[in-house]
Amino acid sequence: MSDPTVHSLLALVLGYLLGSIPFGLVLSKAAGLGDVRKIGSGNIGATNVLRTGNKPIALATLLLDGGKGALAYLIALKLAPDVAPLAGAAAFLGHLYPVYLGFKGGKGVATFGGLLCALAWPVGLLWGSTWLIVLALFRMSSLAGLMSAALSPFYAWIFADSPTVILTGALAIAIFIKHEANIRRILAGTEPRIGKKDKTDTSES
Repeated sequence: MSDPTVHSLLALVLGYLLGSIPFGLVLSKAAGLGDVRKIGSGNIGATNVLRTGNKPIALATLLLDGGKGALAYLIALKLAPDVAPLAGAAAFLGHLYPVYLGFKGGKGVATFGGLLCALAWPVGLLWGSTWLIVLALFRMSSLAGLMSAALSPFYAWIFADSPTVILTGALAIAIFIKHEANIRRILAGTEPRIGKKDKTDTSES
């Protein structure tokens, strides 16, 4: 007989392992671009991959990192629906702290957005719209990620249920913590913008 507890644990573990896949690193190496951790900020997110000059690989990284959160949630819906949102959160944590890379990962913005799209598509749509608008206005990946994360709990409050609001808020706080250095530079007016060469930029997702 199937054991709901086993299914729940399996969903959570699979979510974390899926989230831990460093697509930015894998795709960059596969494309002959080298180790993305040795350029720019040294992180594995799409913005740092963009510094290789390969826009298709950067876009693929963005989409796949976003897909991790959504896929973890959807798989868990089949295995253990009650923990599906937590499985998506496990994928988010896997991206931040991937077991395959010594727990040194990205900043979770794309994975967060992918999860939101699966959890409640209106919230995900508003998250994505906010991200694009802020990015277009200010050309700062970090600011776009922070603003979209900050507003997402309010979007969830309007279009989703209370557990989704709480989960969204908790993950948004994690994004702010991971962006501590970026926040200091934004306030100081020294945060690099997309399109400008700066080896100290750590704004990627």
